[in-house]
This record gives sequence, structure tokens and C-alpha cells, in this order.
Amino acid sequence: MTRHGKTPELEFRRHDAVQARAVRATVEEIYRDAYADAIASGDPFDSPEHFMTRFDAYTDSDRGFEMVVAYLDGEPVGQTWGWPLAPDTAWWRGLVEEPEPGFAEEDGTRTFALSEIMVRRQWTGQGTAHALHNALLTGRHETRATLLVEADNHTAYRAYTAWGWRRVGQLRPSWPDAPLFDVLLLLLPLPL
Repeated sequence: MTRHGKTPELEFRRHDAVQARAVRATVEEIYRDAYADAIASGDPFDSPEHFMTRFDAYTDSDRGFEMVVAYLDGEPVGQTWGWPLAPDTAWWRGLVEEPEPGFAEEDGTRTFALSEIMVRRQWTGQGTAHALHNALLTGRHETRATLLVEADNHTAYRAYTAWGWRRVGQLRPSWPDAPLFDVLLLLLPLPL
């Protein structure tokens, strides 16, 4: 909240993959601030170098990548991105157990993968993450969205469940040093 008890007025800028690569320095700046504690832990998966390698891979294909960056008074304060899962997606590789038959079958219009959402530390707890979440997912044409969250990330878990996400399984991505994640699912469209 601001001094006057109002949620800050955020400006959202949308980027496709090409545009996202053009603001790569901003992406890394937000990551370094939002994940400072994780980076300090020394876990190789959380290093800025590993993170930016993943970002480069996300934006190096024509899969419908979309990123939303939130700005407050011209300063970047948070970001989120994802893409629709293609029929040949690798997203579900590493799924521990399929929740139901056909769960991991994709056609390019069924599932939107919310890959990242992060807010710089100074702007956490002010509704910025939820606003980013809604800015990215509102108007999506897929029937569901998925994301991965570490089971011990209690802050994120509480937020996601409050926003309507539910746990459906576990998955270990193929990225080097990737942890085991819980798989969350949200039915789309978002309620108005």
C-alpha cells in the first residue's frame, strides 16, 4: 500500500519473445532483486546465469511467448511470462504421475504455462503479483493454466491457492539442478 492506503497505479507493458529479448537487462534486474535471497543461497539453479539461460531458451522459439512487465512511475517493479503448450511440448516431461489419463496431452490451445512471476522486494505485499498474474491470464483462450512451485515456497503457495490454483501433481524439469516442483492448475477464463 502507498502512504494513502491505495494500491499503486501500475502500468503494464506486454512483450512477445522478440520484444522480451530487447528488454533482457530489465528482466535480469527484476530477477536479481526479487530472488536475492535464493541467489545468495548458492543453489546453482537460482543463479542469475542459469536463470538468464532459461529466459533465453523461453524466448528463442515461436511458441506464443508473452511477458508482462509492471512499472510504477517508470520503474520496473515486477514481471510474469508464459506461453501456450504445443502438442510437442517438453513441459510435462518429468511429471511424477499423470493425475488422470490424457492430462499431459496438448494441442496448442489447451494449456497456458505460467512460467515465471516475480516482484521486486520493495513492492511485495502490495498486490503487484496478483495484478501481474491477472494481466497475463485475462483474455487467454486456453481452457486451463499450469505453473510449477516449490512445495516449501509458502508465500507463493498461499498466494496461488488464494487465486484459485490447485495442486495436481509433481514434476522435475529437465533443466540442470532443477528441484522437484508441485504442479498447480487453474481453470480459465479467469472469473470476472
